[in-house]
Amino acid sequence: MATKQRGRPRSFDRDEALEKALHAFWQYGYEATSVADLTRALGIGAPSLYAAFGDKEALFDAAVEAYARTDNGTFIDRALAEEPTAVAAFTRILREAAVGYTAPDHPRGCMILSVGVSATTPEVVDKMRELRSLNLANLTARVRADVAAGVLPAQTDPEKLAGYTGAVLQGMSTQARDGADRDLLERVAEIAAAGLAVAAQGGEVGASGA
Repeated sequence: MATKQRGRPRSFDRDEALEKALHAFWQYGYEATSVADLTRALGIGAPSLYAAFGDKEALFDAAVEAYARTDNGTFIDRALAEEPTAVAAFTRILREAAVGYTAPDHPRGCMILSVGVSATTPEVVDKMRELRSLNLANLTARVRADVAAGVLPAQTDPEKLAGYTGAVLQGMSTQARDGADRDLLERVAEIAAAGLAVAAQGGEVGASGA
């Protein structure tokens, strides 16, 4: 007669647990997401969470790294690498943000922008600021490259053009969090793209033709 073996507890899927933690931080922010919230969302006890990820801040760091591998975390770098000009890349970034920020399979908006606005823990504030600054630096470098290559006029202000694009992205993320739908954000993106086109021709972003 075969001896019935006691089954070992099924270990949780670390990647699946990390995705749930990512969504919790993305939706509610760092401070508002407690360890109790995380264990509930992940379906594991606190000892298992600490054993797998360390403390809450370490889990948040892992969630940010996981976000950087998602479509929402990579679309800016992809556009900068694949489009032939800064204006084409920025236009694509704005259009893809309208889609990504309102997608139904994850919390709305951009995690980095959302957490950055709500965070008060100094380490988290600094981390989010560094990531935002890195994105702006990459946008600025793309404009500088086009100015150096003669694609954009010599008088183009790279920081201004990159800052404009970054500000629109932040606004779109906030509006998505507030319930704006994809159609509205796509219209916002097109208006902003028109401003970028004016800048590419040597005009001022937001200038009117009165």
